[in-house]
Amino acid sequence: MLFTRRFLLTALGAATVASGLSVGPAKAQASATQVPKGLVLVMFEQQGCPYCAAWNRDVGPTYSKTKEGQAAPLYRRDIHDPIPSGMKLTSPPQFTPTFVLLEDGTEVGRIQGYPGADFFWALLDGLLKKTKAAPPKA
Repeated sequence: MLFTRRFLLTALGAATVASGLSVGPAKAQASATQVPKGLVLVMFEQQGCPYCAAWNRDVGPTYSKTKEGQAAPLYRRDIHDPIPSGMKLTSPPQFTPTFVLLEDGTEVGRIQGYPGADFFWALLDGLLKKTKAAPPKA
């Protein structure tokens, strides 16, 4: 059931993008010094990254519409930009994409690379279960 819901959301998102309609905010951008509060997923990416492009194609159009995306809004950062002083990471990201789940500015966990949509959702669900917030229901 969860797979079907995601498939439908992905198909609808792809159709919306193909039609040229807006899919809402394409991305939330954290400023160089601002660290988002609450639960957020930070995507460290770089220009020309094929795995970032695959995530943007497979997951990006529907992420904000999912329970996971509503629980942990996406913030994008270029991997080459300085890490804001208030962002407490276990280590700087080395690969793109790297997805870091933050809770009030502190790293809860991360996904390094993009292993495909099915694995991404499963790994993200595992990270969300580590937070103080209740995990999203399917």
